[in-house]
Amino acid sequence: MSLVKKFATVGGATLGSRIFGFARETLMAAALGTGPMADVFYAAFRFPNLFRRLFAEGAFNAAFVPLFAKEIEANGTDGAKRFSEEVFGVLFSVLLLITIVMELTMPLLVRFVIAPGFADDPEKFSITIRMAAVMFPYLMCMSLTAMMSGMLNSLHHFFAAAIAPVFLNVVMIGALFYALYTGADPLATAWYLSFGVLAAGVLQLAVVYIGVLAAGMSIGFRFPKMTPNVKRLLILAVPAAVTGGITQINQLIGQAIASSRDGAIAALQYADRIYQLPLGVVGVAVGVVLLPELARALKGGHLREAGNLQNRSIEFVLFLTIPAAFALWILSDEIIRVLYERGAFHQENTAVVGAILAIYGIGLPAFVLIKALQPGFYAREDTKTPMRFSAIAVATNCATALTLFPYMGAPGIAVAEATAGWISTVLLFTTLLRRGHLAWEWALAKRTVLLIVAAAVMGAAIVFLKQYFAPWLASGAPLLTKIGTLGLLIAISMLVYFAAAFLIGGADLGMIRRNLNRKPVKTEG
Repeated sequence: MSLVKKFATVGGATLGSRIFGFARETLMAAALGTGPMADVFYAAFRFPNLFRRLFAEGAFNAAFVPLFAKEIEANGTDGAKRFSEEVFGVLFSVLLLITIVMELTMPLLVRFVIAPGFADDPEKFSITIRMAAVMFPYLMCMSLTAMMSGMLNSLHHFFAAAIAPVFLNVVMIGALFYALYTGADPLATAWYLSFGVLAAGVLQLAVVYIGVLAAGMSIGFRFPKMTPNVKRLLILAVPAAVTGGITQINQLIGQAIASSRDGAIAALQYADRIYQLPLGVVGVAVGVVLLPELARALKGGHLREAGNLQNRSIEFVLFLTIPAAFALWILSDEIIRVLYERGAFHQENTAVVGAILAIYGIGLPAFVLIKALQPGFYAREDTKTPMRFSAIAVATNCATALTLFPYMGAPGIAVAEATAGWISTVLLFTTLLRRGHLAWEWALAKRTVLLIVAAAVMGAAIVFLKQYFAPWLASGAPLLTKIGTLGLLIAISMLVYFAAAFLIGGADLGMIRRNLNRKPVKTEG
């Protein structure tokens, strides 16, 4: 299976999850708007989500996958099974201890980390503590899920791991439908969602466990023991956990700052959900597929193949994210109006969330490129370098957010996150280049410039067409009319972009063929 076909497998499943996520956020906006219960729920949910990224996706996609791949190459399936059971025993024990400690200290965590601004409102403060306590065990389920997903990805079984997140959205949509059907108040709705998150965590874990069994591997529980393999994993995982959770860390910092202003947390979340679509479909797919491919190529000594994998992934990312960035910038208000503006979500909310989304659009290529560049370090078992760059990005994000929030409100936090993303991208790219792990291609650089030109042509077409389509995209227009008009505008803009890109040489059939037909190298066993 070619690299892009694997991207498509993971990206397609992720697209399904993101579509359900849109449906969830649309129902959330109608039920809760940007009111206090929306702030409370998102604040409480952000914390287990942060730790999920730190202890699960970041650590195990960065550290576990290369070591698991090495075990498969060196000792076959039996060695990989033994290694995974050793890790499972330690991971389960550590997660159980963390969960107990976090549950006992939740009041302090909410006051000083999650939402310091809620401390002046006793009701919001109390409810946030209780909801965070209900949802925190989700971390344990998702961390074990991430480990098994890493196993599946290394075994080239991508679908089960990619489809599992759909179940979170399905359960939460069910909870929202029930709340809207019964006419539940915002507090009851937030509670339904909180218990739904916990139930979804258990369901996702079951899905990937069944996937592991179907892949021909089972996991038994071993008493926790610090074997050499586990020690090596921890050495790699600690810095990788920080790096993998960089976006969540930045968002948690933004949330803590935003908690002092009503509606700001929910506004950031609604915008975040939309830019997560291209980030998830392209970025997550590239990161998930590229890491095991790079690890195997490097273990087999195929350095040229590894460099080619990295460059083709960057090429794929830029081809799709540059036009997406232009579209999010120009169509931000229209997208928010169509997706969210109904029920408790008003025109004033559209203006704020639209401004945030436009800024996230500027950062989108950087957020996705990070996913394509980090595997270049992780596959070589270097997790410390990206961690150092993450520390610089976090410091930049914190300083910028604190500076801009008093003047710009929630959009200032988005500016800080986008700035941090671009700084991380530049640092990762230049370091890989300097070390010789990334080959500079003048042809790729030229195509990048031409893709920006093609996207600018597309942007000009959107601006021109918007003035004619304005009556059908206005707040008072029927919902189906707005959806159809926005869909038509996006379809036309895609045609303009692809036509311009192929016409001026930003893309060509050779590039498409190179990515679609290139077969991954077969490493020596």
